[in-house]
Amino acid sequence: MKLFKKKNKDNSDRRKPLGWLSSVKLLNRLDRYLIAKFLGTYFFSIILIISIAIVFDYNENIDKFTTNNAPLKGIIFDYYLNFVPYFSNLFSPLFVFISVIFFTSKLAENSEIIAMMSTGMSFERLMRPYMISAAIIALLSFVLGSYVIPQGSEKRLNFENIYKKKQRANFAQNVQLQVDTGVIAFIEHFDGETKTGYRFSLDKFENKKLVSHLTASTIKYDTLADEQYHWKISNYTIREMKGMRERITSGSKLDSLIMMEPADFLETRNQQEILTNPELKVYIEKQKRRGLGNVKPFEVEYYKRYATPFASFILTTIGLSLSARKRKGGMGLYLGIGLALSASYILFQTISSTLAINADWPSALAVWLPNIIFTIIAFFLYKKAPR
Repeated sequence: MKLFKKKNKDNSDRRKPLGWLSSVKLLNRLDRYLIAKFLGTYFFSIILIISIAIVFDYNENIDKFTTNNAPLKGIIFDYYLNFVPYFSNLFSPLFVFISVIFFTSKLAENSEIIAMMSTGMSFERLMRPYMISAAIIALLSFVLGSYVIPQGSEKRLNFENIYKKKQRANFAQNVQLQVDTGVIAFIEHFDGETKTGYRFSLDKFENKKLVSHLTASTIKYDTLADEQYHWKISNYTIREMKGMRERITSGSKLDSLIMMEPADFLETRNQQEILTNPELKVYIEKQKRRGLGNVKPFEVEYYKRYATPFASFILTTIGLSLSARKRKGGMGLYLGIGLALSASYILFQTISSTLAINADWPSALAVWLPNIIFTIIAFFLYKKAPR
C-alpha cells in the first residue's frame, strides 16, 4: 500500500506544470568535457601565439623605444596591455579553427568520437557542445571588439604615434563639408596644433539658390568657450543675396556658432578602431549627412564587428566536420588544412575589405562575403561528416 501511494506521489510530481524540466539536463558530463577541451585549447593557443608575437614585436621595436625614450610603464600598460586583446580578437577565427582541429583530431585519433557515436550519439548531437563553445567565443569577441578594445586601442595608437611611428595628423588640406541643412563650409588649410583654419568660406543655400556667402582669412576654434561649436572668425566678408539685391558686410572679428569641430577635419590613423559601436554608428550618420566621402573605413569596421564573431560558428562547423573522422596522416594533416583554411579566410576578409574601401563595393556585402562563401563550404563538409 505504501508503495502504491509513493508511486502515485511520483506520478503527481510529473504531472505538475513544467515539472519535467527538473529532470532534464541541458549539459551532461560529456558536453562539459568537450566545452572545457574547446575553450581550454582556444585560450591556450591565444596565450602561446600572442606571447611569441610579443617577443618578436619587442625585438623589432626595441631600438625605436630606446631612441624615442619610451617609458617602461607606457610600453607595458599603454602598448602591450592593449596589444594583447586587440590582436587576440583580430585573429580569433584562426584560434577557433586551430583549437577545433587540434583537440577534435586528438579525440578521433584516440577513437573517442567512435565510442561516442557507437552509443547512438548523432553528429548533430555531437555539435551541441561545439556550438555552445562557439557562442561563448562569439559573444566574448563581440563585446571586446565593440566596447572594450576601442578604449584600449586609443592608448595603443597614441603610444605608437609618439614613440613608435612618430606620425600624427596635425593638418588638413581642402576640406569641404556640410555643417547644416543647405550650409557648406570649406577650409583650404587647417592647422591641428593651433586649431586654426585659413581661407575659410561658408555658403548657405535655400531651394538650391545661394543666399549667403561668407569668406574669412582665418577661423579659430574657441576651446575656452562654454558652448560647443564656437568659432572666432577674423577678417571676414559676408555677401547676402535677396533677389536682384546684394548686401555686403565686412569686419575684423566675428564670434559664430558653426556645427563643426576640429575632429571633423583631422582624421587620426585608424580612427575607426578607437570608436565603440554606438560612436561608430553616430559618426557614420554624421559624416554622411555632411556629404563627406571618407566613411568607407568606418562602415567596414562597423560591419566587421558583427561578421567576425559569426565566423566562430562557421569555422567550428568546418573544423569539426574535417577532423571528426579518424584517418591516416594523424593530427598534422588536419592542422595543415586548418591553418590553410583559416589563413585563407583572414586573407579573403582583408581583400574584400580593401575592395570596399578602394573599389567602392557595398561595405556590408564586402564584409559578409567571406562568411557567405565559407558557410557554403561548411554546409558541404557538414553533409560529408561521419554519421
